[in-house]
Amino acid sequence: MNRFLLLLAFGPAVTPTPTEAMVPMSFQVPTEDAVTVEHPEGLAAVEALEFPPLAFAPPEALEYEVSGVHVFHLEDPSLPLVDVQLFLRGGISNFPRDRLGTISALPYALRNGGTIALPPDSVDRRIDLLALQVGVGQGGGGISLSLNALTHRIDAGLELLQEMLLEPRFDPEVVEVWRIRELERLRRREDNPGSLAFSEFNRLMYGDHPIGWVLAEDDLAPDRLSREAFRESHAEILCRDRLIVGISGDLTWDQAEERILRFLEPWPECEHELPKPPRPELREDRGVFVLPKALDQSTIVMAGPSGIQQGDTQEYFASRVANYLLGGRGFNSRILARIRTEEGLTYGAASVWTTPRRSDGIAGAFTATRADRTIQVARLLLEILGDFRTSPPQQQEVDEAVEEIANGYVFAFESPAQIVSRRMVFRAQGLPDGWLERYLEGLREVTAEDVRTAVRDHLHPEHMTILIVGDPDQLDSGLATLGPVFELTAEGEFHPPVDPGSDPDAGPRSPR
Repeated sequence: MNRFLLLLAFGPAVTPTPTEAMVPMSFQVPTEDAVTVEHPEGLAAVEALEFPPLAFAPPEALEYEVSGVHVFHLEDPSLPLVDVQLFLRGGISNFPRDRLGTISALPYALRNGGTIALPPDSVDRRIDLLALQVGVGQGGGGISLSLNALTHRIDAGLELLQEMLLEPRFDPEVVEVWRIRELERLRRREDNPGSLAFSEFNRLMYGDHPIGWVLAEDDLAPDRLSREAFRESHAEILCRDRLIVGISGDLTWDQAEERILRFLEPWPECEHELPKPPRPELREDRGVFVLPKALDQSTIVMAGPSGIQQGDTQEYFASRVANYLLGGRGFNSRILARIRTEEGLTYGAASVWTTPRRSDGIAGAFTATRADRTIQVARLLLEILGDFRTSPPQQQEVDEAVEEIANGYVFAFESPAQIVSRRMVFRAQGLPDGWLERYLEGLREVTAEDVRTAVRDHLHPEHMTILIVGDPDQLDSGLATLGPVFELTAEGEFHPPVDPGSDPDAGPRSPR
């Protein structure tokens, strides 16, 4: 608002007479008996405004137990709609490598593969006829499913969803469509350098562990995707003990409970406990791995073990603030401000600091840049990470970061379905009730000393694994200064390191 508008909005409340109104305001002279009232003007008026503190009290999903299943419910009668969400614990990490194909394809086959009574096209027509939205996905250690329906169609929708999940057809033609699509994705995998870099980096860091697995042609062999193989994986995951349910929208709890009881009635009990994911052994040796790709731009990913897990600990909360300041704050983060704003060497760059629930994460950074600036940018990233250890943030910077993070959490309550989904995720991860509130409290307790300690103890740029996806013939000089150099193949194999005594300023063909 400019000064003129501010004066109109907050200036003296004078109501001129018809005669006075014809005279420009700057020439009006108060009469002797006029009363002068002092009013703040302009910016002073704006700064003088006072507002009561905002009271943010989001609705809370309530937890129940129905037939031994955890159910979260939140009523919202504002629209005649109901959202049902299911989470089934059991994913790639819980099974051996020879099941990778069927576990990866299972969500697609459940949604698109028809039922014993209905072929795939009939299921789709039924979904359209009932005006349903049905979604199936995978992640977070399990399979997630969602159903959105008009209130008067929710019974029919739940009946159809129940049939799709418990009586799947696993239509061979649908499975073949998925298989061919994944084979094509595998053939075109190298066309996306960013995605390729992260999958290859995971394979480097985690080795023969589900986090590092990548679908290969052997996993997509027809005999590994037979109907019998699908039924075996289906029986392992789609049983009652693996299930968490959420329901929100235009149903009271009494109405919702009645429908959930009917929905759960035919679900079988699980025959045994879900196998626990293997604990990963992260790569700790320093090394530089070059995956040759004839591109004018290189992708750089670097990280090392961090040793921090998600939990109610001071170092966990401090790591979240540290990651935000280092590379999660956009243009104000240290990495992007230095590499893009000051040096103009990249369009985007950020930190990566993972904190899994039951295993150690990794900490580092990633970016993409011109091929002939690759080594310069890699050195700069390492320098920034090192500076973050020696010049940690001050308390004011930490307080500002915490406030920004906390303010962003208002968007975590945009819909009842979102609120219910978050409670389900917390339950699946084994986090305590009220974790979101505890998370925000934990962030507000973080001090600059906490961040300094977390960075000093868990961020080690001198021991990082560095992956470069790019053209070795275009790289700038000095590759060997980053560490022992290996050439990585598309199959995940790498050659022995270059002679450590080689010239550190060797040319771009060093990895060869």
